[in-house]
Amino acid sequence: RSAKAMGRRTVGVFSTVDSHSPHVQHADEAVCIGEALPAHSYLKIDAIIAAARATGADAVHPGYGFLAENAAFAEACRDAGLVFVGPSAEAIRAMGDKAGAKRLMQAAGVPCIPGYHGEDQGAGTLKREAERIGWPLMIKATAGGGGRGMRLVKEAQQFDALLQSAQSEALHAFGDATVILERAIAAPRHIEIQVMADRHGHAIHLGERDCSVQRRHQKIIEEAPSPAVSPELRQRMGDAALAAVRAIGYEGAGTLEFLLDGQGNFWFMEMNTRLQVEHPVTEAITGLDLVALQLRIAGGGPLLLRQEDVRVQGPAIEV
Repeated sequence: RSAKAMGRRTVGVFSTVDSHSPHVQHADEAVCIGEALPAHSYLKIDAIIAAARATGADAVHPGYGFLAENAAFAEACRDAGLVFVGPSAEAIRAMGDKAGAKRLMQAAGVPCIPGYHGEDQGAGTLKREAERIGWPLMIKATAGGGGRGMRLVKEAQQFDALLQSAQSEALHAFGDATVILERAIAAPRHIEIQVMADRHGHAIHLGERDCSVQRRHQKIIEEAPSPAVSPELRQRMGDAALAAVRAIGYEGAGTLEFLLDGQGNFWFMEMNTRLQVEHPVTEAITGLDLVALQLRIAGGGPLLLRQEDVRVQGPAIEV
């Protein structure tokens, strides 16, 4: 819809089970790229590149799942002469590793939860670091997401078993058993800041979304603005998000995720280097088309928006 409003033709790719999906109906052209299993279709980089070449497409929008945060896909698009609608492969890699991202953010002055993000993954080292951090603490897979490879450890005697469990799940889910340790924040809110940055060094944030209502670390309700964020706190969190963006030379749409306690303290958790499925919440309260902004930035254009141009009106909720 956004592309058509900008006068651009679109090609939809689909698997055999998605031939009647809305995006296939609305695209100017559609190409089947494989069977139902994502590994045989939506995760096949060569099939997507081939579809782009066959239809004469000049850009690829990765959406918000599958290969959207895959640095190899971003590289493959650019190697094929296609514009990848998103950040550079280097930025995706920098923020895709939780431990490396924390180190980058600390260097940029962004608040981070006290913890251990080191490369030594020996059981003895992890146990000593856990005791230094104190209980309760979180074990998190560095390559993870969606709560996989994540465990809450409430007391010392639970640590060994939960560490093994987290590492095993991480290895199975992501092919990487590396973990980080973090102090557990009591009853936090989960706040994310939407950012947009162009290649000309200009970046803005579009306020926050509150995704604290979750089940098994999966978001259920997304609300904007957050009832827990004051204008002053919004500015502090927005400034931190923009410091993160500038530290890695980020381009395009992205989301910085923070944990917020009851005293107004917040800590960086991770960055999603893509558009999120929750982006319409921000669109509803700002009146901005985030996909149109993405396409403009990917085409080399400047943002044309200053921070003071961003106006938030009314609430929006997505379930």
